[in-house]
Amino acid sequence: MSNLRIFLCVCVAIALASCGEGTKNRDLSIWGPKGLDEAGDTVYHSVGDFKFINHKGESIVRNDFNNQVYVANFFFATCPEICPKMQNQMRRVQEAYKNTDKLRLISHTVNPVQDTVEALAAYAEELDIYDRWDLVTGDKKEIYDLARQGYFVTTLDGDGGKSDFIHSDKLVLVDAQGRIRGYYIGLDSVAVDQLIVDIWKLIQPEKRKI
Repeated sequence: MSNLRIFLCVCVAIALASCGEGTKNRDLSIWGPKGLDEAGDTVYHSVGDFKFINHKGESIVRNDFNNQVYVANFFFATCPEICPKMQNQMRRVQEAYKNTDKLRLISHTVNPVQDTVEALAAYAEELDIYDRWDLVTGDKKEIYDLARQGYFVTTLDGDGGKSDFIHSDKLVLVDAQGRIRGYYIGLDSVAVDQLIVDIWKLIQPEKRKI
């Protein structure tokens, strides 16, 4: 196992543990590898560029999320157990921030062959999602590379081919600079309670209550 992978395993483990034990006043870390720029300043990992199609048939790119806090996850529409529970928790996040335009949600399908725009549109209707939540599909390799190298939701290798499959219950909190600020178990209502609080810290940093 590479040093980077060990580092990411430790980071995710700590993040998931802390979201179960965290308090409303805890500070948010910045997750992922970091380095130094030419001036010697610390540079943190940020989610890379992407281009997908959402459930409305619209193009969704990374720049659409510039200067916005968002929550990301990975699912597939025909998942019988884990995904419906996780998406219901995403709905809780949506409802908590339905009166603000400072938060967006994005759910990436891990089964883009079956999860066409039409399939995602039907799924979105069942979820009763708002405009600021995008269900996206696209090239499988691009989605899987983003899951592994952008969001670090899995430490397992893969090539994005036919036999490759990612199934994660993590919700990932990303700040307005594209940096990962937390991982939360999407099946755990207590963890999602903490996520809702942590979002508030990012979109209203001068206020500490929600």
